[in-house]
Amino acid sequence: MRRAVAAVQGVSYVLGGAWPLLHMRSFEAVTGPKVDEWLERTTAGIMVAIGVAELWAARRDEVTPALAAIGAGTAATLGIVSAFYASSGRIRKIYLADAAFEAALLAGWTLATRDRAPALND
Repeated sequence: MRRAVAAVQGVSYVLGGAWPLLHMRSFEAVTGPKVDEWLERTTAGIMVAIGVAELWAARRDEVTPALAAIGAGTAATLGIVSAFYASSGRIRKIYLADAAFEAALLAGWTLATRDRAPALND
């Protein structure tokens, strides 16, 4: 299951991250205008890098606890930020869909790693 979650997150992060890098105008048409495009591009580049690492690990069946932590932590961060700012009206409501997707990824990581969590003294 870890491979599947890593693959799904990897594909979505590569595609979602590449979109504003390749065509900011269409990205903003859906998600709303961005004040600091450099920040959007930075976030997009980080998402692509994480997605590539997840795809690499999934393909080689090398989804380590560290990669799972990065995947879960990224999903939690993006999900919380999307939910908070979309709910407050700061960003468009379309980000609530992203928050739901990130929550599903976080649930996937939780299920996939629940029996493989290292002991606290390891």
